[in-house]
Amino acid sequence: MDRKALFQLLSDVQSGDMSPTEALKQLRDFPVAQLEGASLDTHRQLRRGFPEVVLSEGKSDDELHRILGSLYDRHQNILFTRIDAARASQLVKQYPGGEVVPRGRLLVYRRQPFEDLGRGMVVVVTAGTSDRGAGTEAAVTLELMGNRVERVEDVGVAGLHRLLPHLDTCRAAEVIIVCAGMEGALTSVLAGLVDRPIIAVPTSIGYGVHFGGLAALLGMLNSCAAGVSTVNIDNGFGAAYAASLINRRRP
Repeated sequence: MDRKALFQLLSDVQSGDMSPTEALKQLRDFPVAQLEGASLDTHRQLRRGFPEVVLSEGKSDDELHRILGSLYDRHQNILFTRIDAARASQLVKQYPGGEVVPRGRLLVYRRQPFEDLGRGMVVVVTAGTSDRGAGTEAAVTLELMGNRVERVEDVGVAGLHRLLPHLDTCRAAEVIIVCAGMEGALTSVLAGLVDRPIIAVPTSIGYGVHFGGLAALLGMLNSCAAGVSTVNIDNGFGAAYAASLINRRRP
């Protein structure tokens, strides 16, 4: 239930095109749909501007099927994160129309047409090809939330000249997301070259003792360039959500 749908429902009741009893039927699971083992927040899109996103890790196959079944009937955009391709493919067999995104570990149902809700563009920059998992998670989430997205890939500091041709794109962005592993240096470099807010995503990529991304996380948290905010390791989804709220046009 989003703002437009709720407004239309109330308007129909006011005009007499819908009875209060029928309106109550449509609102029977509002604001919470209670399932076995899960409580779906059906008020989330009205309150936050985007439906509840399902974190798939830690959930059984049966739980994912029940949750998807409930969301599927609502004809809204659906996003499952941290789901492997095999589990996602099984869900799509039962609920057709889903897009499996293996690199981003996502399952997406695009049930509503794209609506550009942003003030500008969000650019997702990945340091290396190995960082594209977090970058893909961020980019797909951004698109589903109504943002125009550009991707700049494989421009890490090991070959810094690769970044230079993309500076105009980055400077035209409203927000920039940078996904980098190793020591996470790309964030500081780019932040020193542009006047846009940067959301840094440390990735669990690196040789030797990088502590599963902790080295990049600490590097980004201690960036010498101002204007950098950092999310948790591999959290492309969290970075995208924050960037979308920054970019969102206000009514």
